[in-house]
Amino acid sequence: MAGTMSETTPTPPDRLSVDPRSPHYDGDALARGIGIIFNGTERFNVEEYCISEGWVRLAMAKTRDRKGNPLTMKLNGNVEPFFRDSAPESEQA
Repeated sequence: MAGTMSETTPTPPDRLSVDPRSPHYDGDALARGIGIIFNGTERFNVEEYCISEGWVRLAMAKTRDRKGNPLTMKLNGNVEPFFRDSAPESEQA
């Protein structure tokens, strides 16, 4: 499990999910606030991403499956995650 995130890590994890049941869930990273830029556009409905494989899973509006989980669509492209709390520090350089 990827629950070993510290506040001093400058880059987000390679793969992250917002679902607590996923092995790629990292509560510490999510608490810091992660933003995703996918193909040049900031996305706010990302459920999971993987930088090395170049894909994101986007939630499809309010549509749910029969178990109550959001329906997702996997898209391939350029994934650029960033920590929201570190944005002002990077502008100082």
